[in-house]
Amino acid sequence: MGRDAGERAFAEFVGAFALIFVGAGSIAVAGTAGGGLVGIAFAHGLVIAVMASAVGHISGGHFNPAVTFGFLVTRRIEPALAGVYWAAQLAGAVAGALLLELLLPNALTDAVSLGVPALGNGMGAGAGMVLEAILTFFLVWVIFASAADPRGTFTAIAGLAIGLTITLDILIGGPLTGAAMNPARAFGPELVSGEWADAWIWYVGPLLGGAAAALAYEWLYLRRTPSAPLGTPESGLDEPRPADAAR
Repeated sequence: MGRDAGERAFAEFVGAFALIFVGAGSIAVAGTAGGGLVGIAFAHGLVIAVMASAVGHISGGHFNPAVTFGFLVTRRIEPALAGVYWAAQLAGAVAGALLLELLLPNALTDAVSLGVPALGNGMGAGAGMVLEAILTFFLVWVIFASAADPRGTFTAIAGLAIGLTITLDILIGGPLTGAAMNPARAFGPELVSGEWADAWIWYVGPLLGGAAAALAYEWLYLRRTPSAPLGTPESGLDEPRPADAAR
């Protein structure tokens, strides 16, 4: 992997950092800025749309261990490179959460536990996990359809479809589970704030949902056009399409 893997990892680090800094930061300031759920949803969606468009040609623009896991189970990324991606994504999430903790007033961050996802009133842990799986299924499905599929529309719409999917998911799931859809989105704020209540939900749900979407799309639409595992010389692309398994 060498230098190429390092360049890709740094792109993933920056994307995950931006997601936490902007996404969790929008939750912290929502009370004073007045954006509410809509503002939070668009903050998360816009930061991913921008970052996927900006560095997708470098790393594939995953910024999410569940997305990387989807590409791993469909053999569109090498296991070693997937591990590098996961480390970079989690590190970026922690760095973003740490900077928010240092920069924002404690009154803002403490009130929302630094943006740690949480179950809404009346939501059980099992239902929350299933909802996170469903929301992540939508996200990874759109990533495969718009970016991994060579017939997709990624070159025309960049990361817009992916970012809007996150926005839509948060609009419905935000009040219920936080709509993390991303283990890194949960891990960074959890580690820095020390809030781990029902933490497994935001790891098991997204990983299951991401894998299910990736395998379903692969089996239904891509199995006749197999690609070499990303990160190998056989993959043959210097500029991976965002989410095209982060080559």
